[in-house]
Amino acid sequence: MSAELAFNRNVDVDYGVAEEVAPQVRRIVANNPGPYTFLGTNTYLVGRGQVAVIDPGPKNDRHLSAIAAATKGERISHILITHSHRDHCDGARPLQAQLGGEVVAYGPTESRRGAGAPGLGEAFVDPAFMPDRKIADGATIKGPGFTLDVLHTPGHAPDHLCFALLGQRTLFTGDHVMGWNTTVIAPPEGNMANFLTSLERLLTRHDKMFLPGHGGRIQTPQRVAKAYLMHRRWREQTILTCLEEGRGSVPRIVARLYGGLDADLKQAAALSVLGHLEHLISRGVVATEGAAGLEGLYSICHPGSSRAP
Repeated sequence: MSAELAFNRNVDVDYGVAEEVAPQVRRIVANNPGPYTFLGTNTYLVGRGQVAVIDPGPKNDRHLSAIAAATKGERISHILITHSHRDHCDGARPLQAQLGGEVVAYGPTESRRGAGAPGLGEAFVDPAFMPDRKIADGATIKGPGFTLDVLHTPGHAPDHLCFALLGQRTLFTGDHVMGWNTTVIAPPEGNMANFLTSLERLLTRHDKMFLPGHGGRIQTPQRVAKAYLMHRRWREQTILTCLEEGRGSVPRIVARLYGGLDADLKQAAALSVLGHLEHLISRGVVATEGAAGLEGLYSICHPGSSRAP
């Protein structure tokens, strides 16, 4: 099994310019590059005349002005949010105040939000985000010339949605699947078991293209979704190998598996390891001394062990 995914990071960006990336779909990239956002957040305009905006991006005046310029003479009917991370949703209310449109999203969840890493707390997620209309799995968003089916795909975030453009076999994947990097699964915000289940769901579909929240178009969607799953299974095996070698703490596992990673991303890597460990504990494969966390001690559950996972 390959240890590395083939990512496409050769993407040209002209910030503020609406580019047609699929029939009935234009993309504007926000100028908010960073370690978690790549070159910036993708905002998609679906339809002509009456437009649905998917992920208005951060609260950025220049980006909002670019959306206004691209939709001049058109009406925004919906502002759709894939998930309530600030780089996707903070622009929703300012855009609505300027151009109108109903803000539509999954809505609040009862789960804990945020994660214990720099940039992944409330500066990263808006736990109080409330749409005008809440939608769930199986809902449909309609406008003249477009119909979007709603898929609830928790894992990266508990409120994460994907939107399927009917008739085009195009799926807007938010941060669930990205072509430039693996998706961050950072507990408690992220849940590895849910993420894998949501990935497996995509394999049952027949999409021709994924349009992610960051990075370029994914034109081999089934292959990429399968590669994501294989990568996570491979990562799980490498973590188990670390435990077999006596590396029973998250810091020691991270040092072994992510030694060359930039320092500002190592905390996110630690949380990803924790996500895998929580998934292994839930299946009775791994045990922990005390509560699972970044400071916990972990070991493999051997047959006949009396230690509770």
